[in-house]
Amino acid sequence: MASRGFLDLDVPFFIPVGRRVATVAVASLWGLYELSSGSMLWGVIFLAMAAMAAWKFNATDWEAVAKRDEET
Repeated sequence: MASRGFLDLDVPFFIPVGRRVATVAVASLWGLYELSSGSMLWGVIFLAMAAMAAWKFNATDWEAVAKRDEET
């Protein structure tokens, strides 16, 4: 089995769309909360994390992930 990176999000756990939406929504809302409470650094970190997750979720071929999961 190939080594997986720490931030690889193309894992079978995220195959259901609801989990992907919840991940991006929670990170976005937490980032907005941090910004509204005056913590600019943490707000930017969480919003960047949400943007990176949304991009990665959009760029992933989920059918290939499901097929890879069935093979193991």
